[in-house]
Order: sequence, then C-alpha cells, then structure tokens
Amino acid sequence: MSLSSTLIALLDVETLDRDLYRGASKPGATARVFGGQVLAQSFMAAQRSIDDDKVAHSLHAYFLRPGSEALPIVFRVVRDFDGGSFANRRVIATQKGVALLSLTASFQRPESGLTHHASMPDVPAPENLAPIDALAEHYGATLSPAARAFLSQPSAFEMRPIGPPSFVQQEKGSPSAATWFRLRAPVPADAALRRAILVYVSDFSLLSTALVPHGRNLFGDALQTASLDHAVWFHDDVPLDGWMLYATDSDWAGGGRGQARGSIYSRNGRLIAQTVQEGLIRLRPDKAPGETIPHMP
Repeated sequence: MSLSSTLIALLDVETLDRDLYRGASKPGATARVFGGQVLAQSFMAAQRSIDDDKVAHSLHAYFLRPGSEALPIVFRVVRDFDGGSFANRRVIATQKGVALLSLTASFQRPESGLTHHASMPDVPAPENLAPIDALAEHYGATLSPAARAFLSQPSAFEMRPIGPPSFVQQEKGSPSAATWFRLRAPVPADAALRRAILVYVSDFSLLSTALVPHGRNLFGDALQTASLDHAVWFHDDVPLDGWMLYATDSDWAGGGRGQARGSIYSRNGRLIAQTVQEGLIRLRPDKAPGETIPHMP
C-alpha cells in the first residue's frame, strides 16, 4: 500500500456507535503522534456525525496532551446544534481514557454569495524547485544529524519549499515562508476526506515560521516547542489533484509562545483555506538541540 493510501485509511475513522469513533494506530509505530493526525481524525469524526449535505467551513482545536502513534484514538462527538443552514459539533479525542485534543467544528449547507479573496503570492513554480528530500545534500554539513533524519523521512506528500524552509533556516529573516505540496496519489473522491487531508498537512511547518525573525530553528537550538491551538477555515472544495501552495507568516511571538498563520492556494490561485496556530516556543538551555525529531506528514 502506498504512503498516501495508508494516510487516507488512517484518517477515515471507524464508527463504533452513534457519535463514537476510533482512529487506527500505525503498525509498528513508536513515536509521539503527529498533531495533524489527531486534528484530521477529530475533524472526520465530526463530519461523519453530520446527517445531511452540510460541509465544514471552520474548525478550532486545542492540543491538550501528547499521544502515541502505537495506540488507537477514540473520538466522542457532541451534537451542539443542527439548524437549516448550519450545524456545530464538539469532539474530544482520548487515548487510554485521557483527553489529547478538544475540537469544535462548524458546518454549512452550500450556498452562493458575494465572493472575493486575497491573491496568491508571486512565487516560483514547483517545477523550478528542488524537492524537500534533496535539501540534506543541498545544505550539506550545515545541517545537524537531526535535521538530516527529519528530511529523510518518507512522506505521503511531495513538497518543494521556496527558499530555505523555516524549520532549518539559520539566519534572521522576514517571518514568512512558502511551500508547494501535493498528495502523491491517489486522491480520494470523498470531499470530507480531502478536507481531512488538508487539515493533516496544515500542521506542517506552521509554527516554525515564528522562529525565523530570531535566527533559530527546530534543529539547531535548544527549544521546547509544541502546538497549543489550531484553527482552519475552508473557503472552497479541496482539489488535491495537483500542486497547492502553503504560504505562512508570523506577526507575533512573546511569553514563551508564538503565533503563525497560513493561506493555502490551488495551483490556479484559488484561496482554498486559511490557518492560524499558536504554539509553545520556550528557550530550554538544558535541552539538547534537535533532541526531538518532528514528524514529516
């Protein structure tokens, strides 16, 4: 089974009972579960509890505790509201009876209305950029062993960053980054699953944008980082049948936290979704640089 097929199966949660779902564990996995996985599976549990044609337009989540990839996650859904146009769901993700994440999602029956959106940044085409797994050779000895291990991880996505990725950048710079990405295939026909895949990948390399103005990165500095909360607004159906651009920036950091936001565009410039995340970026001189290798989506 391909990595993308494995990802799709992982995110398509199993129904245990009304408003009770289970997300599968990864065979042979031993690491901390990727936050995007818990987000996406929680979203799918909320979506599966919608009984009509309403589709998600936003979600807001708080990360509460780390979990394990080796264990299944159970999702309990609360139906707060079902109206003619909108519906609202709350989800608690638990593992071994302990809450990992709380999520609220809102759904809307499709309708037409006034339309405008911000233009996609003017960036190089993905065909003119190196894939992310080629960066270890490109940056050579300037990368730490932990950074090399991260870049060598297999992924369900092909990714092509524009300029130095924020998670390995070593010089102070403008707090912005951009990456082209695409699912390696196949693309699911289920529109809810396509949204879940976008939620999954939206947790990648977002918070690290807040480190760029400080000349720090996830591998070269003694940092304690963790996602605290995450929000996604869906503006259009998620195509996933070609390249998409994830452009991120950060307006603020302070108090041991940082905030970053992102915009996701289709190849033809449609604004598909927007994200915001706040996370912990605590300086930890007692911690070895690059001690924990992040998860490649």
